[in-house]
Amino acid sequence: MQLNKLNIVAIGGGHGLGRVLSTLSFMGNKLTGIVTTTDNGGSTGKLRKRSSSIAWGDLRNCLTELVDSDSIGSQLFNFRFDGNDELGGHNLGNLILYGLGQVQSRPLDSIKLVRRILRVRTQVLPMSETPTDLMAFYPEGRCRVGELSVDEMPVMPTSLMLAPLVKSIEPCINAINNADLIILGPGSFLTSIVPPLLVRDISNAIANRKGHCVFIDNIVLENSPAAKLSIDEKLNWIEENIGCLPVDSIICHDPGIKSDKVNIICRDLAHNKTPHYHDKKKLIGALEACLSSIDNKK
Repeated sequence: MQLNKLNIVAIGGGHGLGRVLSTLSFMGNKLTGIVTTTDNGGSTGKLRKRSSSIAWGDLRNCLTELVDSDSIGSQLFNFRFDGNDELGGHNLGNLILYGLGQVQSRPLDSIKLVRRILRVRTQVLPMSETPTDLMAFYPEGRCRVGELSVDEMPVMPTSLMLAPLVKSIEPCINAINNADLIILGPGSFLTSIVPPLLVRDISNAIANRKGHCVFIDNIVLENSPAAKLSIDEKLNWIEENIGCLPVDSIICHDPGIKSDKVNIICRDLAHNKTPHYHDKKKLIGALEACLSSIDNKK
């Protein structure tokens, strides 16, 4: 299989998914990003407290990663207000998306409009158009609500769920059903990668996938209790929480990573100038190596 001939779906949130979409931007409309929408911190969190809406921050980040960083559109949507007044800390792109969300009939219409403005060919979709938050359950009956609370806890939750439970949208499910390659990660395990898998129709579509699903591991340990888990422990945690194993292969940077559950592709992935970033050329090479290993097994 050749990468540029595949239909690819990348799932996640934060800067990790944005990096993957930027790396594969040459795929144009054969690439789809499905974005986590549970963030409740920073500019996004302030807007969500003002009135119920999905989290726009990760969607905005993914959209701007798909355009030239020197373009007016990128600078506009990435502009952040400083100071301590009402605008301080807000991202202009978040405000634009939030405002569009108040006047458009649905979030997907707002995203389509911004894609036209920024001339983004790649489909960028929210995991759901319905606002929802992460709810984490811990030993001894403790419960925390919201991404910020989950990230602050020193121990792994026994389980996560979405509150309220939400459905995905038809374009997400169609993209997964038609995907030759599904990518999870990199990013925060609990707050970027897992939330879309908690949307039942997304996890069901991945469980019944025709394509190959690859998990891209972080280059450096994340600042969360998930950093203490081995790859197989992460996969076991996902399987226990969503009822299936959605991963066929792992792409990782650390040569010490082993797995008894899935195929491992280990490569140097670090960017020369920013070591915690995945280098785009190296990541493409690792994805191609993964595809070659699939072909060799046929």
